[in-house]
Amino acid sequence: MAVLEQTPPAVAQPSPTQPRKGWRKYWHLYAAISPFYLIFLGFGLFPVGFSLYLSFHRWDGLGSMEWAGLSQYQYLLSDSDFWNSIGNTVVIWALATFPMIFLAMVTAVMLNSAVRFKNVYRFAYFLPNVTSVVAIAIVFGSIFSTNAGMVNAVLHAVGIDQVAWLNTPWGIKVTIAALMTWQWTGYNAIIFLAGLQTIPSDLYEAARMDGAGPVQTFFRITLPLLRPTLLFVLVVSTVTGLQSFSEPQVLLQTSSNDSTFAGGPGHSGQTMVLYFFQQTFDNNDFGYGAAVAWGIFLVVVLFSIINWRLVQRRGD
Repeated sequence: MAVLEQTPPAVAQPSPTQPRKGWRKYWHLYAAISPFYLIFLGFGLFPVGFSLYLSFHRWDGLGSMEWAGLSQYQYLLSDSDFWNSIGNTVVIWALATFPMIFLAMVTAVMLNSAVRFKNVYRFAYFLPNVTSVVAIAIVFGSIFSTNAGMVNAVLHAVGIDQVAWLNTPWGIKVTIAALMTWQWTGYNAIIFLAGLQTIPSDLYEAARMDGAGPVQTFFRITLPLLRPTLLFVLVVSTVTGLQSFSEPQVLLQTSSNDSTFAGGPGHSGQTMVLYFFQQTFDNNDFGYGAAVAWGIFLVVVLFSIINWRLVQRRGD
């Protein structure tokens, strides 16, 4: 009996003369997402490109631009005030970040083990992060005041001499770091809490059955599994901490008419972004200010890479 062979149906090929719809078919979808890209182009990408272009020119914001080449960056490398601002920023960042991460992790562990009023605690710890930095700086300025501050009142009550917190180099750095620690501890505690809630409870039950205590459980289970969250918190804290501006600007009451007192006595509270602000808007040197901004960008990227590599290496 002969078997009839069936040939597969021919697939219709598009006619070369038939126009392809392409983006025209989905133009309404592109139009729906276009506002984000237009806003990003106008307020994000273009200013970044223009600042790089501006860093090679001298410009006071009103007259014509004058080509300066690499002279702005050459002066930046030899600018002692810029290097002083880097040192101040790094010290303040270290004084704020490491205690803040420790307090945030302890707070997250406590919140994770809380039974009642969890949402109330989360709201209370997150509240400092959404409070105005200007208002916080004014309050901290009163708390660390030399004559009538709460901190000096406590020190005097226990028999310790008063400290001129806002008039000494280390006192200024400690005050700014304390403000930043108070502001970001609750925010990072919520981030750590989210990481803790992703750890399976079976691991803790198995550890308890094997006789592991709370300290061993934390260092052998919690901390290794929190490494991605810790890396995120450390990188974000580095980026935000190295760009501190409002804290020293408001806390030290920097006057735009007195550049010699910028950042407090001895410029001990002059951070990188505060120095950028003074060069750009106080001195009207927009070209050099743009060069300072790119120098700040490189410093932030360098420290972020270092922190990321350190956390990754410890995890390995």
